Amino acid sequence: MPIYEFEGKIPKIGSGSYVHPTAVIIGDVIIGEKCWIGPNATIRADSNNKIRVADGSNIQDNVVIHGNTTLGPFSHIGHSATLHGATLGEHVLVAINAVVLDGANIGDWCTIAAGAVVAPRAIVPPRKMIMGVPGAIVGDVPPLREGGFDETTGYIALVQRYKDGLREVPLEQVQSQEETVMR
Repeated sequence: MPIYEFEGKIPKIGSGSYVHPTAVIIGDVIIGEKCWIGPNATIRADSNNKIRVADGSNIQDNVVIHGNTTLGPFSHIGHSATLHGATLGEHVLVAINAVVLDGANIGDWCTIAAGAVVAPRAIVPPRKMIMGVPGAIVGDVPPLREGGFDETTGYIALVQRYKDGLREVPLEQVQSQEETVMR
């Protein structure tokens, strides 16, 4: 996996975390324990930036994180989301293709809906749902979201499953000499 030192700053990754081989991690990055970092995620802390990812967080496929960014414990960053210089509280869900910009501060248990764009320096109180472009508070997060959290399932469970069960397969092994069944 491409992990890079930048100007003397070397990423630190908890030994109990999983980082996919195609993820790129650069510079002053600290990733806690039981984190899952997915394919093609880019976590880039160059210049004077620091990125901190707290325990139990997951950063899904194609996520980009840059700038001074802090993810609280059990942050869930959905596919292709972008975080740039933001601070997330505990159990924040940033859904698919959402963007959270510089200086935004997102409270505990908030949900940023798919495709939403949170403006720079926005302050979002705990347990709020943000939707739209620009992102606006549209209500409270349903109580079921908190009640449905279980540290033994979801992306936390994927950490060990990926460590145990993911292996690269050579192209020759999957190519068939015969025509494929799909027509």
